[in-house]
Amino acid sequence: MSRGKIVVLLKGYPRLSETFIAQELRGLEKAGMQLRLVSMRHPTDTRRHPIHDEIEAPVTYLPEYLHHEPLRVLRGIARVAGRRGFWQAGRRFLADLARDPSRNRIRRFGQAAVLAAEWPADAEWLHVHFLHTPASVGSYASRIIGTGWTVSAHAKDIWTSPDWDLSAKLGHAEWCVTCTRSGWEHLRSLAPDPARVHLSYHGLDLARFGATDRAHSDRDGSDPADPVRLVSVGRLVPKKGYDILMQALAQLPRDLAWRFEHIGGGPEAERLKPLARELGIADRIIWRGALPQREVLELYRDSDLFVLPCRIAADGDRDGLPNVLVEAASQRLCCIGSAISGIPELFSDGENGLLVPPEDAGALAHALERSMRDPALRARLGAAAEARVRRDFDSAVSVRDLRALLGAAKGGCSCG
Repeated sequence: MSRGKIVVLLKGYPRLSETFIAQELRGLEKAGMQLRLVSMRHPTDTRRHPIHDEIEAPVTYLPEYLHHEPLRVLRGIARVAGRRGFWQAGRRFLADLARDPSRNRIRRFGQAAVLAAEWPADAEWLHVHFLHTPASVGSYASRIIGTGWTVSAHAKDIWTSPDWDLSAKLGHAEWCVTCTRSGWEHLRSLAPDPARVHLSYHGLDLARFGATDRAHSDRDGSDPADPVRLVSVGRLVPKKGYDILMQALAQLPRDLAWRFEHIGGGPEAERLKPLARELGIADRIIWRGALPQREVLELYRDSDLFVLPCRIAADGDRDGLPNVLVEAASQRLCCIGSAISGIPELFSDGENGLLVPPEDAGALAHALERSMRDPALRARLGAAAEARVRRDFDSAVSVRDLRALLGAAKGGCSCG
């Protein structure tokens, strides 16, 4: 394999909610690949996971908005305007702009010009995370530079992008890899060459999420002084279904003792906290906000039940296979989720978890009560879930897959 560096284009870095990307970056570094990170946005999280400090690759930030750094944008355009690739990218951009006449589209072309103008001399490949706006920047930049590019698709980028946009990018990228079978099948249906769309589950760094010898409790909700402990980790956004969870919790029998802790931030907090008060359950809920990975791991081990009632949002946004479900299962924690997207690719209802229909607060309440009152059921499902994760969701496999794909692409692409 060539020793040239790979530039990895990210929408934002670092992000607490994207540990799966961070563990992949670190895995590639440990496998001997040299990376340079480029982010389209500056970080907004006030904390970092330990893995972010382990990643050695330097980070460069593009102008988040073109008017924030106009001279840098103009210098970038001036430096690349004489290249044949700039006019090839410009034709693609104008065709896209005709179908998507937005300031966002213009911003992506400006960011691509800056990326191309500041392209590291020792870099020979571009890999992009997310198939929506980052892939727009990547596609334009690769044309300007004359280098090959590849892309990892995840969830929102697959399901909220127009088909024409996805098809064009899939036809231009050397290959695309995605992390759920449902996403893989959808992208293959749009790709000019379906064989260039690959499936590889993210997996989990099993050394970082090692097996615990700490047994989960036998709480059954009968003791108000020692309630069943529920936990969830996820951004407070519509696709996570936390309003459905609030409604389900409110339907539980009053004599059932429970406490719910949520980890994560997001715009829905302003709606969900008043909803909890309105439903009369606010005194049983702790909103912890964003936490570093070590504290999340401890909460998994101290809890009795993990719940994440995902849904398909009104704009089509949805999760793939939320990494937090894999994390929770790795700690032998019984999980309740929705039967959508990639979640049934990890859990089988009644075998290693409980699955309910999305948007069904009644079914969710039933699953919650059943598992809260039955610690033996939780123990059986949690043990089976952990076994499945440790057998089939090792991040070393996904890193090996990606390293092989990148090596083949770098060695075989003419990049002209």
